[in-house]
Amino acid sequence: MDQLAHDELQALNPKVISLNLHRNVQPESVFLSILRRDPETSSHTRQERGSESVLLGHVPAEMQPSPVSAEGDSDDEWSLGANYMVSFLFQRCPRYIQPQNLTQNLTSVSEFFLLGLSDDPELQPLLCVLFLSTYLVTVLGNLLIILAIISDPQLHTPMYFFLSNLSLADIGFVSTTVPKMIVNILTHSRVISYGGCLTQMSSFILFGCMDGMLLSMMSYDRFVAICHPLHYLVIMNPHLCFSLVLVSFFGSLMDSQVHNLIVLQLTCFKDVEISNYFCDPSLLLKLACSDTFTNNIILYLTGAIFAFVLFSGIFFSYYKILSSILRVPSSGGRYKAFSTCGSHLTVVCLYYGTGLGVYLSSAISQSPRKDALASVMYTVVTPMLNPFIYSLRNRDIKRALCRFLNKTI
Repeated sequence: MDQLAHDELQALNPKVISLNLHRNVQPESVFLSILRRDPETSSHTRQERGSESVLLGHVPAEMQPSPVSAEGDSDDEWSLGANYMVSFLFQRCPRYIQPQNLTQNLTSVSEFFLLGLSDDPELQPLLCVLFLSTYLVTVLGNLLIILAIISDPQLHTPMYFFLSNLSLADIGFVSTTVPKMIVNILTHSRVISYGGCLTQMSSFILFGCMDGMLLSMMSYDRFVAICHPLHYLVIMNPHLCFSLVLVSFFGSLMDSQVHNLIVLQLTCFKDVEISNYFCDPSLLLKLACSDTFTNNIILYLTGAIFAFVLFSGIFFSYYKILSSILRVPSSGGRYKAFSTCGSHLTVVCLYYGTGLGVYLSSAISQSPRKDALASVMYTVVTPMLNPFIYSLRNRDIKRALCRFLNKTI
Protein backbone atom coordinates (compact mmCIF):
# COMPACT_ATOMS: atom_id res chain seq x y z
CA MET A 1 0.00 0.00 0.00
CA ASP A 2 2.79 2.40 0.91
CA GLN A 3 4.69 1.67 -2.34
CA LEU A 4 1.53 2.11 -4.44
CA ALA A 5 0.78 5.48 -2.85
CA HIS A 6 4.38 6.49 -3.36
CA ASP A 7 4.26 5.63 -7.06
CA GLU A 8 0.99 7.50 -7.55
CA LEU A 9 2.35 10.61 -5.87
CA GLN A 10 5.51 10.49 -7.99
CA ALA A 11 3.37 10.56 -11.13
CA LEU A 12 1.77 13.85 -10.07
CA ASN A 13 3.19 17.22 -11.01
CA PRO A 14 5.34 18.21 -7.99
CA LYS A 15 4.58 21.87 -8.50
CA VAL A 16 0.90 21.28 -7.67
CA ILE A 17 1.90 20.60 -4.05
CA SER A 18 2.58 23.90 -2.39
CA LEU A 19 4.59 22.57 0.54
CA ASN A 20 7.53 24.48 1.89
CA LEU A 21 9.67 22.30 4.18
CA HIS A 22 13.18 22.92 5.34
CA ARG A 23 15.85 20.43 4.53
CA ASN A 24 16.92 19.92 8.14
CA VAL A 25 13.53 18.61 9.37
CA GLN A 26 13.56 14.92 10.23
CA PRO A 27 10.44 12.94 9.29
CA GLU A 28 10.54 10.75 12.37
CA SER A 29 10.50 13.70 14.75
CA VAL A 30 7.59 15.30 12.83
CA PHE A 31 5.58 12.09 13.02
CA LEU A 32 6.27 11.40 16.68
CA SER A 33 5.75 14.97 17.85
CA ILE A 34 2.22 14.90 16.49
CA LEU A 35 1.20 11.53 17.95
CA ARG A 36 3.04 11.61 21.27
CA ARG A 37 0.83 12.38 24.26
CA ASP A 38 1.40 15.41 26.39
CA PRO A 39 3.14 14.07 29.49
CA GLU A 40 1.28 16.48 31.74
CA THR A 41 -2.19 15.54 30.52
CA SER A 42 -1.65 11.91 29.58
CA SER A 43 -3.13 9.27 31.83
CA HIS A 44 -0.44 6.76 30.94
CA THR A 45 2.09 5.67 33.46
CA ARG A 46 5.78 6.29 33.08
CA GLN A 47 6.32 2.85 31.71
CA GLU A 48 3.66 3.44 29.06
CA ARG A 49 5.19 6.78 28.06
CA GLY A 50 8.60 5.16 27.88
CA SER A 51 7.28 2.59 25.43
CA GLU A 52 5.48 5.08 23.18
CA SER A 53 8.40 5.39 20.79
CA VAL A 54 8.16 1.64 20.17
CA LEU A 55 4.37 1.48 20.06
CA LEU A 56 3.89 4.42 17.72
CA GLY A 57 6.47 3.17 15.19
CA HIS A 58 8.77 4.93 12.80
CA VAL A 59 8.71 5.75 9.14
CA PRO A 60 10.03 2.83 7.07
CA ALA A 61 13.46 3.21 5.55
CA GLU A 62 12.15 3.02 1.99
CA MET A 63 9.75 5.89 2.73
CA GLN A 64 12.42 8.16 4.19
CA PRO A 65 13.90 10.72 1.75
CA SER A 66 17.56 10.80 1.08
CA PRO A 67 19.36 13.93 2.25
CA VAL A 68 19.55 16.72 -0.30
CA SER A 69 22.69 18.70 -0.78
CA ALA A 70 22.77 22.47 -0.86
CA GLU A 71 23.49 22.39 -4.61
CA GLY A 72 20.31 20.38 -5.38
CA ASP A 73 17.85 21.93 -7.78
CA SER A 74 14.22 22.82 -7.11
CA ASP A 75 12.93 19.50 -8.43
CA ASP A 76 14.81 17.66 -5.69
CA GLU A 77 13.33 20.00 -3.12
CA TRP A 78 9.77 19.34 -4.33
CA SER A 79 10.53 15.63 -4.37
CA LEU A 80 11.65 15.88 -0.76
CA GLY A 81 8.36 17.62 0.15
CA ALA A 82 6.39 14.90 -1.60
CA ASN A 83 8.24 12.24 0.34
CA TYR A 84 7.42 14.03 3.60
CA MET A 85 3.75 14.09 2.65
CA VAL A 86 3.75 10.38 1.90
CA SER A 87 5.50 9.68 5.20
CA PHE A 88 2.87 11.60 7.14
CA LEU A 89 -0.31 10.56 5.30
CA PHE A 90 0.27 6.91 4.46
CA GLN A 91 2.28 5.65 7.41
CA ARG A 92 0.19 3.05 9.23
CA CYS A 93 0.30 3.61 12.98
CA PRO A 94 0.00 0.29 14.86
CA ARG A 95 -2.83 -0.09 17.35
CA TYR A 96 -1.89 0.65 20.94
CA ILE A 97 -1.47 -2.49 22.98
CA GLN A 98 -1.27 -2.06 26.73
CA PRO A 99 1.70 -3.79 28.38
CA GLN A 100 0.66 -6.88 30.28
CA ASN A 101 2.68 -6.12 33.39
CA LEU A 102 0.91 -2.87 34.20
CA THR A 103 -1.68 -2.72 36.98
CA GLN A 104 -4.81 -0.80 36.16
CA ASN A 105 -5.60 1.47 39.10
CA LEU A 106 -9.01 3.08 38.92
CA THR A 107 -8.36 6.63 40.05
CA SER A 108 -11.95 7.87 39.64
CA VAL A 109 -14.62 5.40 40.74
CA SER A 110 -18.27 6.36 40.33
CA GLU A 111 -19.85 3.03 41.29
CA PHE A 112 -19.17 -0.36 42.85
CA PHE A 113 -20.54 -3.83 42.15
CA LEU A 114 -22.00 -5.88 45.00
CA LEU A 115 -21.39 -9.55 44.25
CA GLY A 116 -24.14 -10.69 46.65
CA LEU A 117 -24.52 -14.16 48.11
CA SER A 118 -24.77 -16.25 44.95
CA ASP A 119 -24.43 -16.02 41.17
CA ASP A 120 -26.89 -18.85 40.53
CA PRO A 121 -29.95 -17.40 38.69
CA GLU A 122 -32.19 -20.12 40.11
CA LEU A 123 -31.42 -19.06 43.70
CA GLN A 124 -32.23 -15.39 43.18
CA PRO A 125 -36.04 -15.70 43.59
CA LEU A 126 -35.54 -17.80 46.72
CA LEU A 127 -33.10 -15.27 48.18
CA CYS A 128 -35.49 -12.44 47.34
CA VAL A 129 -38.43 -14.11 49.10
CA LEU A 130 -36.29 -15.13 52.07
CA PHE A 131 -34.79 -11.70 52.66
CA LEU A 132 -38.06 -9.88 52.00
CA SER A 133 -39.92 -12.01 54.56
CA THR A 134 -37.09 -11.64 57.07
CA TYR A 135 -37.06 -7.88 56.60
CA LEU A 136 -40.83 -7.58 57.04
CA VAL A 137 -40.78 -9.73 60.18
CA THR A 138 -37.91 -7.69 61.65
CA VAL A 139 -39.50 -4.31 60.96
CA LEU A 140 -42.97 -5.43 62.06
CA GLY A 141 -41.72 -7.10 65.26
CA ASN A 142 -39.61 -4.14 66.38
CA LEU A 143 -42.33 -1.69 65.42
CA LEU A 144 -44.88 -3.60 67.52
CA ILE A 145 -42.56 -3.42 70.53
CA ILE A 146 -42.18 0.35 70.10
CA LEU A 147 -45.94 0.88 69.75
CA ALA A 148 -46.70 -1.40 72.72
CA ILE A 149 -44.27 0.51 74.96
CA ILE A 150 -45.68 3.87 73.87
CA SER A 151 -49.32 2.81 74.32
CA ASP A 152 -48.88 1.25 77.79
CA PRO A 153 -48.18 3.75 80.62
CA GLN A 154 -46.91 0.94 82.86
CA LEU A 155 -43.98 0.45 80.51
CA HIS A 156 -42.83 4.07 80.70
CA THR A 157 -39.73 3.07 82.67
CA PRO A 158 -36.01 3.45 81.89
CA MET A 159 -35.60 -0.20 80.89
CA TYR A 160 -38.35 -0.08 78.26
CA PHE A 161 -37.24 3.36 77.13
CA PHE A 162 -33.88 1.85 76.21
CA LEU A 163 -35.63 -1.17 74.68
CA SER A 164 -37.71 1.04 72.37
CA ASN A 165 -34.56 2.84 71.21
CA LEU A 166 -32.87 -0.54 70.64
CA SER A 167 -35.80 -1.64 68.48
CA LEU A 168 -35.57 1.61 66.51
CA ALA A 169 -31.84 1.08 65.98
CA ASP A 170 -32.51 -2.50 64.80
CA ILE A 171 -34.98 -1.22 62.21
CA GLY A 172 -32.41 1.24 60.92
CA PHE A 173 -29.66 -1.38 61.01
CA VAL A 174 -31.51 -3.91 58.87
CA SER A 175 -32.91 -1.21 56.56
CA THR A 176 -29.43 -0.13 55.43
CA THR A 177 -28.56 -3.48 53.80
CA VAL A 178 -31.56 -5.71 53.07
CA PRO A 179 -33.72 -3.37 50.90
CA LYS A 180 -30.77 -2.66 48.60
CA MET A 181 -30.14 -6.37 48.17
CA ILE A 182 -33.83 -7.01 47.36
CA VAL A 183 -33.82 -4.21 44.78
CA ASN A 184 -30.64 -5.58 43.19
CA ILE A 185 -32.22 -9.02 42.85
CA LEU A 186 -35.45 -7.66 41.36
CA THR A 187 -33.71 -5.34 38.90
CA HIS A 188 -30.95 -7.82 38.04
CA SER A 189 -28.41 -5.12 38.81
CA ARG A 190 -25.66 -5.13 41.42
CA VAL A 191 -24.48 -1.58 40.91
CA ILE A 192 -24.27 0.88 43.80
CA SER A 193 -23.02 4.40 43.34
CA TYR A 194 -19.95 5.71 45.14
CA GLY A 195 -22.04 8.10 47.24
CA GLY A 196 -24.61 5.41 47.92
CA CYS A 197 -21.88 3.04 49.08
CA LEU A 198 -20.48 5.62 51.52
CA THR A 199 -23.98 6.38 52.80
CA GLN A 200 -24.75 2.70 53.32
CA MET A 201 -21.44 2.14 55.08
CA SER A 202 -21.95 5.14 57.41
CA SER A 203 -25.53 4.13 58.27
CA PHE A 204 -24.48 0.53 58.84
CA ILE A 205 -21.77 1.55 61.32
CA LEU A 206 -24.02 4.15 62.96
CA PHE A 207 -26.87 1.77 63.81
CA GLY A 208 -24.54 -1.14 64.55
CA CYS A 209 -22.62 0.90 67.12
CA MET A 210 -25.87 2.21 68.58
CA ASP A 211 -26.97 -1.37 69.20
CA GLY A 212 -23.79 -2.08 71.14
CA MET A 213 -23.95 1.13 73.18
CA LEU A 214 -27.64 0.71 74.01
CA LEU A 215 -27.02 -2.86 75.17
CA SER A 216 -24.26 -1.57 77.43
CA MET A 217 -26.56 1.10 78.88
CA MET A 218 -29.31 -1.45 79.41
CA SER A 219 -26.89 -3.57 81.41
CA TYR A 220 -26.15 -0.53 83.58
CA ASP A 221 -29.91 -0.06 84.04
CA ARG A 222 -30.24 -3.68 85.23
CA PHE A 223 -27.28 -3.20 87.56
CA VAL A 224 -28.94 -0.20 89.24
CA ALA A 225 -32.34 -1.97 89.41
CA ILE A 226 -30.96 -5.09 91.11
CA CYS A 227 -28.07 -3.74 93.17
CA HIS A 228 -29.67 -0.39 94.18
CA PRO A 229 -33.44 -0.96 93.95
CA LEU A 230 -34.37 1.77 96.44
CA HIS A 231 -32.50 4.45 94.50
CA TYR A 232 -33.42 3.19 91.05
CA LEU A 233 -35.85 5.94 90.03
CA VAL A 234 -33.59 8.60 91.50
CA ILE A 235 -30.47 7.41 89.66
CA MET A 236 -32.17 6.48 86.38
CA ASN A 237 -34.07 9.75 86.03
CA PRO A 238 -35.43 10.89 82.64
CA HIS A 239 -32.64 13.43 82.20
CA LEU A 240 -29.97 10.74 82.56
CA CYS A 241 -31.82 8.36 80.24
CA PHE A 242 -32.09 10.95 77.47
CA SER A 243 -28.46 11.90 77.96
CA LEU A 244 -27.31 8.29 77.63
CA VAL A 245 -29.29 7.83 74.40
CA LEU A 246 -27.80 11.03 72.99
CA VAL A 247 -24.31 9.88 73.96
CA SER A 248 -24.90 6.57 72.19
CA PHE A 249 -26.11 8.36 69.04
CA PHE A 250 -23.29 10.90 68.81
CA GLY A 251 -20.65 8.34 69.76
CA SER A 252 -21.87 6.04 67.01
CA LEU A 253 -22.03 8.94 64.57
CA MET A 254 -18.42 9.86 65.34
CA ASP A 255 -17.29 6.29 64.76
CA SER A 256 -19.13 6.11 61.44
CA GLN A 257 -17.59 9.38 60.28
CA VAL A 258 -14.11 8.14 61.13
CA HIS A 259 -14.66 5.22 58.76
CA ASN A 260 -16.17 7.56 56.19
CA LEU A 261 -13.20 9.95 56.25
CA ILE A 262 -10.71 7.11 55.92
CA VAL A 263 -12.50 5.74 52.85
CA LEU A 264 -12.71 9.24 51.34
CA GLN A 265 -8.92 9.52 51.56
CA LEU A 266 -8.49 6.55 49.23
CA THR A 267 -7.44 7.98 45.87
CA CYS A 268 -7.54 4.83 43.76
CA PHE A 269 -8.98 1.32 43.79
CA LYS A 270 -7.67 -1.92 42.32
CA ASP A 271 -11.16 -3.24 41.67
CA VAL A 272 -14.81 -2.21 41.96
CA GLU A 273 -16.26 -5.60 42.98
CA ILE A 274 -17.24 -5.95 46.66
CA SER A 275 -17.54 -9.57 47.70
CA ASN A 276 -20.62 -9.02 49.85
CA TYR A 277 -24.19 -7.81 49.52
CA PHE A 278 -23.46 -4.47 51.21
CA CYS A 279 -20.59 -2.00 51.42
CA ASP A 280 -18.44 -3.49 54.13
CA PRO A 281 -15.77 -0.95 55.22
CA SER A 282 -13.10 -3.63 55.63
CA LEU A 283 -13.68 -4.81 52.05
CA LEU A 284 -13.44 -1.26 50.73
CA LEU A 285 -10.02 -0.90 52.32
CA LYS A 286 -8.90 -4.13 50.69
CA LEU A 287 -9.78 -2.70 47.28
CA ALA A 288 -7.49 0.29 47.76
CA CYS A 289 -4.34 0.29 45.63
CA SER A 290 -2.44 2.51 48.07
CA ASP A 291 -0.89 1.46 51.35
CA THR A 292 -3.68 1.15 53.94
CA PHE A 293 -1.56 -0.02 56.87
CA THR A 294 -2.04 3.24 58.80
CA ASN A 295 -5.76 3.30 58.05
CA ASN A 296 -6.15 -0.29 59.22
CA ILE A 297 -4.29 0.51 62.44
CA ILE A 298 -6.61 3.48 63.10
CA LEU A 299 -9.76 1.46 62.38
CA TYR A 300 -8.73 -1.56 64.41
CA LEU A 301 -7.55 0.61 67.30
CA THR A 302 -10.79 2.59 67.30
CA GLY A 303 -12.87 -0.57 67.09
CA ALA A 304 -10.87 -2.30 69.83
CA ILE A 305 -11.23 0.64 72.23
CA PHE A 306 -14.91 0.97 71.41
CA ALA A 307 -15.63 -2.73 71.92
CA PHE A 308 -13.47 -2.94 75.05
CA VAL A 309 -15.28 -0.07 76.77
CA LEU A 310 -18.73 -1.44 75.93
CA PHE A 311 -17.93 -5.03 76.83
CA SER A 312 -16.20 -3.95 80.04
CA GLY A 313 -19.32 -2.05 81.08
CA ILE A 314 -21.50 -5.09 80.41
CA PHE A 315 -19.10 -7.44 82.17
CA PHE A 316 -18.82 -5.18 85.24
CA SER A 317 -22.60 -4.75 85.46
CA TYR A 318 -23.32 -8.46 85.31
CA TYR A 319 -20.51 -9.24 87.71
CA LYS A 320 -22.18 -6.99 90.27
CA ILE A 321 -25.61 -8.38 89.39
CA LEU A 322 -24.45 -11.98 89.85
CA SER A 323 -22.81 -11.10 93.16
CA SER A 324 -26.03 -9.52 94.43
CA ILE A 325 -28.21 -12.41 93.25
CA LEU A 326 -26.02 -14.98 94.97
CA ARG A 327 -26.53 -13.16 98.29
CA VAL A 328 -30.31 -13.59 98.06
CA PRO A 329 -31.26 -16.37 100.52
CA SER A 330 -34.26 -17.88 98.71
CA SER A 331 -34.08 -19.58 95.31
CA GLY A 332 -37.38 -17.95 94.30
CA GLY A 333 -35.92 -14.52 94.97
CA ARG A 334 -32.80 -15.33 92.96
CA TYR A 335 -34.88 -16.54 90.02
CA LYS A 336 -37.10 -13.45 90.12
CA ALA A 337 -34.09 -11.12 90.23
CA PHE A 338 -32.29 -12.91 87.42
CA SER A 339 -35.41 -13.15 85.21
CA THR A 340 -35.51 -9.36 84.91
CA CYS A 341 -32.22 -9.39 82.98
CA GLY A 342 -32.49 -12.77 81.24
CA SER A 343 -33.78 -11.33 77.96
CA HIS A 344 -31.10 -8.67 77.88
CA LEU A 345 -28.35 -11.17 78.58
CA THR A 346 -29.62 -13.39 75.76
CA VAL A 347 -29.54 -10.48 73.29
CA VAL A 348 -26.04 -9.49 74.46
CA CYS A 349 -24.73 -13.03 73.88
CA LEU A 350 -26.41 -13.14 70.47
CA TYR A 351 -25.06 -9.73 69.44
CA TYR A 352 -21.45 -10.21 70.51
CA GLY A 353 -21.42 -13.94 69.73
CA THR A 354 -22.44 -13.50 66.09
CA GLY A 355 -20.11 -10.52 65.67
CA LEU A 356 -17.15 -12.44 67.05
CA GLY A 357 -18.05 -15.50 65.00
CA VAL A 358 -18.16 -13.49 61.78
CA TYR A 359 -14.82 -11.86 62.57
CA LEU A 360 -13.14 -15.21 63.28
CA SER A 361 -14.67 -16.85 60.20
CA SER A 362 -13.44 -14.03 57.96
CA ALA A 363 -9.95 -14.31 59.46
CA ILE A 364 -9.80 -18.09 58.96
CA SER A 365 -11.84 -18.64 55.81
CA GLN A 366 -10.42 -17.78 52.40
CA SER A 367 -13.79 -17.80 50.64
CA PRO A 368 -15.47 -14.39 50.23
CA ARG A 369 -18.88 -16.01 49.70
CA LYS A 370 -18.65 -17.85 53.03
CA ASP A 371 -17.79 -14.57 54.72
CA ALA A 372 -20.86 -12.98 53.11
CA LEU A 373 -23.08 -15.81 54.36
CA ALA A 374 -21.63 -15.45 57.84
CA SER A 375 -22.33 -11.71 57.85
CA VAL A 376 -26.04 -12.47 57.37
CA MET A 377 -26.11 -13.69 60.98
CA TYR A 378 -25.43 -10.31 62.58
CA THR A 379 -26.92 -8.08 59.87
CA VAL A 380 -30.25 -9.90 59.43
CA VAL A 381 -30.79 -12.70 61.93
CA THR A 382 -29.89 -10.83 65.14
CA PRO A 383 -32.24 -7.84 64.56
CA MET A 384 -35.02 -10.30 63.66
CA LEU A 385 -34.62 -12.37 66.84
CA ASN A 386 -34.54 -9.44 69.30
CA PRO A 387 -38.33 -8.82 69.27
CA PHE A 388 -39.04 -12.53 69.80
CA ILE A 389 -36.59 -12.74 72.69
CA TYR A 390 -38.09 -9.78 74.52
CA SER A 391 -41.71 -10.65 73.75
CA LEU A 392 -41.48 -14.34 74.64
CA ARG A 393 -39.41 -13.95 77.82
CA ASN A 394 -41.01 -10.78 79.16
CA ARG A 395 -44.51 -10.91 80.60
CA ASP A 396 -44.93 -7.14 80.59
CA ILE A 397 -44.19 -6.94 76.87
CA LYS A 398 -46.57 -9.79 76.09
CA ARG A 399 -49.31 -8.18 78.15
CA ALA A 400 -48.77 -4.80 76.48
CA LEU A 401 -48.76 -6.38 73.01
CA CYS A 402 -52.08 -8.11 73.70
CA ARG A 403 -53.63 -4.86 74.88
CA PHE A 404 -52.34 -2.95 71.87
CA LEU A 405 -53.57 -5.57 69.39
CA ASN A 406 -56.98 -5.73 71.07
CA LYS A 407 -57.34 -1.96 70.81
CA THR A 408 -56.22 -1.95 67.20
CA ILE A 409 -58.35 -4.87 66.03
